[in-house]
Amino acid sequence: QVQLVESGGGLVQAGGSLRLSCAFSGRTFSNYGMGWFRQAPGKEREIVAGVNWGGGATYYVESVKGRFTISRDNAKNTVYLQMNNLKPEDTAVYYCAARIVARSQYDYWGQGTQVTVSS
Repeated sequence: QVQLVESGGGLVQAGGSLRLSCAFSGRTFSNYGMGWFRQAPGKEREIVAGVNWGGGATYYVESVKGRFTISRDNAKNTVYLQMNNLKPEDTAVYYCAARIVARSQYDYWGQGTQVTVSS
């Protein structure tokens, strides 16, 4: 079974940066597209960014374009989310997720990591 373990969350001031990491195990990493989602208190979970199996295609929600960068290292079985110029509205629990390449639905989820941005 696929296992995902996030790390890198924390408390940061507005304008600061954090890098989230997600370690993938249990299957062949390059057979999976990867995504980062977030859920703020009282809000629905939303996709923040996605990357295809090879890293050549990415997606970002409009609110993070130009500030966040998703990347993957298939040799290390790890996906990253570099978050710059953080804003208080970025505060949420961030989740890493995986989907088999042939599917659009994300089937595997990490436990989440808290990101808190103070103003």
